[in-house]
Amino acid sequence: MNSFRHRLAVLPAFAALLSVAGCSPAGDDASVAVPRPDAKVAEHCRNLDDALPDVVDGEKRDDPEPASELTAGWGGVAIILRCGVDRPPKMTDPRVASGHDPKAVAGGVEGVDWLMEREDGGSHRFTTALREAYVEVRVSDGRDGTGVLVDLAPAVKKAIPEGIAP
Repeated sequence: MNSFRHRLAVLPAFAALLSVAGCSPAGDDASVAVPRPDAKVAEHCRNLDDALPDVVDGEKRDDPEPASELTAGWGGVAIILRCGVDRPPKMTDPRVASGHDPKAVAGGVEGVDWLMEREDGGSHRFTTALREAYVEVRVSDGRDGTGVLVDLAPAVKKAIPEGIAP
């Protein structure tokens, strides 16, 4: 049974997850690994690229290098999106669904289900669940990721159909 089929009341847990994170300053230049998904997932990702907003959580779009329709960024390295990534191992970890993992929680924001992980150094990684492509969003400057996910949800819902990614 897929643990993401059950939505959790995650706002308190998500707020706690964010509150223990610190800031991690980084440079302004963003360089990210471009995912290599199959053709069907790549098509969803191109559709997502067309639907992405120009501004996310107050930051203007500023795509990382190398240029790709599979990656996007806002505010330098503050917010980085990669579409077509592999399923994260924690996606199937029963401790996440039960709320017993101190660094990860599953939940929905504006109709999109996410695996929300706190990483070492104060950054956060959010990965879509129950969509035909995995979309990863990294927020690295200590900001509250809720605004990021709220701003990205309409594009994800429009471009990435509900389902299970390969």
